[in-house]
Amino acid sequence: MEMGTANLDVRDLLSTAGDLDPSSPLSAPDLRLLIDRLQIHSSRIKARARSYLLSHRDDLASAISRAATASSASSSLSDSLFTALQLLSDRPLDLEIRALADQIVTTRRELQERKEALGVVTEISRFLDQIRFVREGTRSGRVVEAAKTVCELKNSFFVDKKSDEEPLVFDMLRNEWRECFDELQGVLAKNVEDCVRYNEEKRKLVVSSCGDKVELSVALQALEIIDALDYGMAKVADLMIKHVITPVIADISISCTEVVSEDATEKREYALQVVLSESEEYSNGSVLYSRIINILNFINKSICLKKDTWMQCFAKMTWSTITDLIITNFLSKAIPDVPSKLIDFQDIMRNTAEFEEDLRKMHFISDDNKDKKLSQYVDNVEVHFASKKRNELLVKARSILKGFSYADPPESGRSDYLVDILLQHDRCLVSKSAFQLLNLVHEALRDACLSSARVAKEYYNASRDVLHMYMAIIPVKLEKQLSSITQVAIIVHNDLYYMSQEVLGLAFQYRADFPTGLQDHATFVDLAPNLYEISEDILQRQIHFVLSFLKDAIDCADGFQNTHLSQQYESAKFSIEQVVFNLEKVRIMWEPFMATSTYRRCMHTLLDFVFSRITAEMLALDDIAAEETLQLQGLIHLALENMTSLFGSIATTVDEMIPSLRKLRKLADLFDMSLKSITSAWENGELLQCCFTSYEVESFIKAIFADSNLRMECLLRIEGFQNS
Repeated sequence: MEMGTANLDVRDLLSTAGDLDPSSPLSAPDLRLLIDRLQIHSSRIKARARSYLLSHRDDLASAISRAATASSASSSLSDSLFTALQLLSDRPLDLEIRALADQIVTTRRELQERKEALGVVTEISRFLDQIRFVREGTRSGRVVEAAKTVCELKNSFFVDKKSDEEPLVFDMLRNEWRECFDELQGVLAKNVEDCVRYNEEKRKLVVSSCGDKVELSVALQALEIIDALDYGMAKVADLMIKHVITPVIADISISCTEVVSEDATEKREYALQVVLSESEEYSNGSVLYSRIINILNFINKSICLKKDTWMQCFAKMTWSTITDLIITNFLSKAIPDVPSKLIDFQDIMRNTAEFEEDLRKMHFISDDNKDKKLSQYVDNVEVHFASKKRNELLVKARSILKGFSYADPPESGRSDYLVDILLQHDRCLVSKSAFQLLNLVHEALRDACLSSARVAKEYYNASRDVLHMYMAIIPVKLEKQLSSITQVAIIVHNDLYYMSQEVLGLAFQYRADFPTGLQDHATFVDLAPNLYEISEDILQRQIHFVLSFLKDAIDCADGFQNTHLSQQYESAKFSIEQVVFNLEKVRIMWEPFMATSTYRRCMHTLLDFVFSRITAEMLALDDIAAEETLQLQGLIHLALENMTSLFGSIATTVDEMIPSLRKLRKLADLFDMSLKSITSAWENGELLQCCFTSYEVESFIKAIFADSNLRMECLLRIEGFQNS
């Protein structure tokens, strides 16, 4: 297209162009004229271009149509272009061309999306065809081909990949694949199950080479392809464990023998008969291990068809159970009862190692140590021996604690359970239970001294456990008896106190004879505080119960007021008698069983409470008549006279050990003393030595003696002496 615009010089557009100097600048009027003429020239060029496009519209449309066809554009593009060209006369040229280009880009994108959608539809169609092929193969017996196809489909993006923005149809396809897989897996597993049957009536295991649809080997091969061999052999493994392996291991009189049926050749069947055999001892394990090997050889030949991966799969599901059965029914029972027989266990260790080696050769187990559970067990025979002895000790201890009755404590006259307390010149009566438990502890520690370090540690732990059992069981079991004043509570206190002292010497007694590995580790001293704390808590509860009774008895005296009245005196007298009765009852209950030092300590506490309470209440009286002094003095003498036997059970120096008793005795004397004598007794320190205070002496004088100059003088002397 020629527009006549080549080599255009803008100076030619000026009317005075010939007169212009090429090197001189243009004036402002010239520039305005030049701009106007350029605009006219531009309009002329656009008009020519527009006229040219309109005159060649058909040619341009044809060219654009061919270009669209070459790029796989649809026929709608041509229509759009024709429409665009028809509108050129009404729209600016640059906008029309830009819109046309955008339409081309959009059309190409739509074509690409349609191609991709067509590819997805094609892939979905292929996927569904393969699913149908798998289902047909499953029903027709072509399970190997079906299994391979399922695995191929599993690797496609429909199954293994998932995106939040993917179409819903993908999830539907996954579900379709899973249903197809489950159907195939179920058919194969059922086929394997049909091939291996157990007749409980005849006690016979029959293995057929062919099931309802496919052969056993084909079914197992297909299961292996889809990585579902475990699922397919699970019921077979369970059947073998339940009906064959467990009876043979658990019952020495049962064995298995391979038999051949009449039509076994035609049907290609194998049979294993569970039979009763002559009782053979599993003494060294050779017979038991031989029987198990025969069973596994039968499984390897008839079910696993001597294929290593199949045998390993069967082993993975059964070996753990087999080892547990062997340990429970044979190895644990074969552990010797005495250390001297441990040497005889060597034959079992050797046969066990040979047994595992045979299993390794048939690829039933691997070389990995985790599969050699039996060897690890027999190699630790010393630990198992010690654990067995430990369990036996704990069973004995539990039986002792459970069987002994605390309702009928031992008679005090019997010396069977009268024990010496360590490092003390004292004895106490303990229960038969505690006596036997301590014997178990000593027995365990003596055995520890004769054992290796590993075994000795188990014995040591067992001895500690025995003591812990007493602390854990008895206080809970006898809670009811411990919640009242009973001899049972005193016996339990004695048990715990005796143990708390006995454990202090256990380590020193046996440490020198312990194996080297245990000498620095063994200790029992840490148990002593807990034992003593529990024993002391039980004892303090008993003292609290007795004090409660004594308080109630003293309360009956009503503060010893108005004892010159007959009724009040009888009440006070009865109160004193009840106090004495309760104390005597406690003495009879405690003295024969408690350690002497403990008994004295407890009685001192009780008597001090009684004497302090009686003294305090009598001194609290604010007005005592002359006849009352005699009655009060008589009550004190009554209490002290009736407690003679009680004092004798404590010590001859009871006054020195119980300060409140001295004070009570002195109070009885004060009722007979004159005012001057009382004042002199205070001044010479006699009353102070008996634990009287100046306030108590002054209150007593005011209550006994009438107001007088002499009383005033004596009170001033007492007050002055106190201040000095």
